[in-house]
Amino acid sequence: MKAMILNSYGPDSKFEATEIEKPAVKAGHVLVKIAASSVNTVDTMIRNMGEELPLSPATPALLGMDFAGTVEAIGEGVEGYAVGDEVYGCAGGLADLPGTLAEYIVADSKLIAHKAKNLSMREAAALPLVAITAYEGLIRANIEAGQQVLVHGGSGGVGHVAIQLAKHFGADVYSTGGGGKQLELIRELGATPINYKTESVEQYVDKHTDGAGFELVFDSVGGANLTNSFEAAALNGQVATTVSMCELDLTPAHFKGLSLHVVFMLIPMLHDFKREQHAKILAELTKIAEAGALKPVLDENRYSLEQASEAHARLESGQGMGKVVIEN
Repeated sequence: MKAMILNSYGPDSKFEATEIEKPAVKAGHVLVKIAASSVNTVDTMIRNMGEELPLSPATPALLGMDFAGTVEAIGEGVEGYAVGDEVYGCAGGLADLPGTLAEYIVADSKLIAHKAKNLSMREAAALPLVAITAYEGLIRANIEAGQQVLVHGGSGGVGHVAIQLAKHFGADVYSTGGGGKQLELIRELGATPINYKTESVEQYVDKHTDGAGFELVFDSVGGANLTNSFEAAALNGQVATTVSMCELDLTPAHFKGLSLHVVFMLIPMLHDFKREQHAKILAELTKIAEAGALKPVLDENRYSLEQASEAHARLESGQGMGKVVIEN
């Protein structure tokens, strides 16, 4: 089968079209003909950093984590799927799991779910990693209807899904952005936009919460921005973050009695740990999408499998809006 292989790591590395053996289905897995896959920041990190990241595959590497496609074969012990089913998931592209920049993938059935009928393959492929991350963060932070929820980075991959899911759960959602296009997207998604470049944390907390703070802060920016999340949170509030690889003074969190939830959704894939939770979350996301409450924003540019390098460059450029998707 055709695959885009990375023979070396580094910022200047390029994917090369290669013919590799089509994988055979095995117990607990399904063989999927891939229709589309999406590019996530972690994919570009692996390509750039290689062995510096403990989750990077050995070269020659088949990267790509998210996909949507059609089941072609069912492995022993798999229930709930039939040949011809349309599925989506995040199931490869790191450690010893072959990725999605190819015509086929043999995916663990615990890492997939049936695709939403009202989403295209392109749209479904854009969701798994970012949507599982957003869902897990909000659930672990005990989101409840009626809460005031702040999403940092609401126009980004994870952030734009977090807004929609928080709305679905009945929250009053606010979100930060830094430019006209970003703020307009946040408004279109149903959240109150906050321009972090022109308003201080203190100003928007006073404006929107009468100084009390947000009961839940979902921080998809993280790092140094976590300090802003602590400042924006209410007493005994909940903070969920997707980026915490940093040194940080937790004193503000201490004096507010905050709960901090670190979301690293690759753990089930990396450690074969509670993978069935991803299948359950993806099944829930399918229901939410089919109810009309979740629809990914896609970048305006379209890319073929042979253009994997260009797709990576597009995400890294920061010029796009929405998820970058590669179509087979």
